[in-house]
Amino acid sequence: MADTAASDPAASDPAASDPAASDPAGRWVALQVADGIGTIALTRPPMNALDAAMQDQLREVALEAGERDDVAAVVVYGGEKVFAAGADIKQMQAMSYADMVHRSGLLQASFTALARVPKPTVAAITGYALGGGLELALSCDFRVCGENAKVGQPEILLGIIPGAGGTQRLARLVGPARAKDLIFSGRFVDAAEALAIGLVDRVVPADQVLAAALELVGRYVGGPALALRAAKEAIDRGLDVDLETGLQLERLQFAGLFATDDRASGMASFVEHGPGKARFTGR
Repeated sequence: MADTAASDPAASDPAASDPAASDPAGRWVALQVADGIGTIALTRPPMNALDAAMQDQLREVALEAGERDDVAAVVVYGGEKVFAAGADIKQMQAMSYADMVHRSGLLQASFTALARVPKPTVAAITGYALGGGLELALSCDFRVCGENAKVGQPEILLGIIPGAGGTQRLARLVGPARAKDLIFSGRFVDAAEALAIGLVDRVVPADQVLAAALELVGRYVGGPALALRAAKEAIDRGLDVDLETGLQLERLQFAGLFATDDRASGMASFVEHGPGKARFTGR
């Protein structure tokens, strides 16, 4: 969760650029919808430090994105210069044990809300994604990063550990040994290494990150929304249980899709016209 890079002059204010300007009223997380894709924009200058207000706003926006019929996929974007440097350490420094017992539950709930959006999600990472910033990206299905990206879990340098899912989601993504290396050392990983170890899925020039992320999930707009939802739930839930239970989850999701209009039209289209020509309604 650490905002280790907050004083680094290499990173600058993302709020002056797309996709949204910062809100002087203190609204730093917004959902913008266009062409079936919802963009969750982080706009708190200068480094998108994830304070309690941003965490709560993230939860609200993630739930909204999950519920809206006009959102088929989601991009999380921090701006042209930085994704999110981590939690607001100045705010955390003043918190007691009792304070954090309460806040840590809300913190995890915010990231879990994003992870459970029943639609394809992608983090568009420019610059730093550290601590809570990386944990935010780990809550997405995919990660696209710029060649200038630096990612890591530097909480250990503050005498704490990741608290927004880093010890769990990172280990599931890159394996326990690599997760321990990153968490024990607190070191930063550049884009090339992140791609090599499977921490990110695509590396592009920094000025193409948002476009690449939109392209990645844009393919799912107009797709069979209920089947995509079922596939995501079967994979995510299945990772947390034994194989036999996971297979049961898959079987139930598979059978349930035979009650949908998209299954009927998809199979009819395949029989009549061949693969890849079906038109889906999301019902």
